[in-house]
Amino acid sequence: METSYPSPPPLSAPALTNVRTWNALCHASSLLGVFLHFPGHLLGPLIVWLVKRGDSPEIDAHGKEALNFQISMLIYNVVAAVFCLILVGFVFLAILWVLNVVFAIIASIQASDGKFYRYPMTIRFLQ
Repeated sequence: METSYPSPPPLSAPALTNVRTWNALCHASSLLGVFLHFPGHLLGPLIVWLVKRGDSPEIDAHGKEALNFQISMLIYNVVAAVFCLILVGFVFLAILWVLNVVFAIIASIQASDGKFYRYPMTIRFLQ
């Protein structure tokens, strides 16, 4: 006796738009770090991911990618802060800050278009 389960219905247009909005918010919420430097970059994506990861596998994937990038950037910032002792770190900190903002904006735009964006320079902590 073979049992077949019905496939889930395809997402409607409003549900698809809602998923895309949350995907974009996973990335864009890291821009909160512009105002609250240390906790902001991590807290925004972490909160969105923890609250919405069960709603859709796409939101889960985007949230993990955003968190992995922000954790990686935190590590790079700590290393650059150590290099501030020899004054070259200030340049690295400025470059990292600009890259963080630019990549978060690019990822948000890609997510709102329904595409998955892989951040460069990312250490994959969450799989």
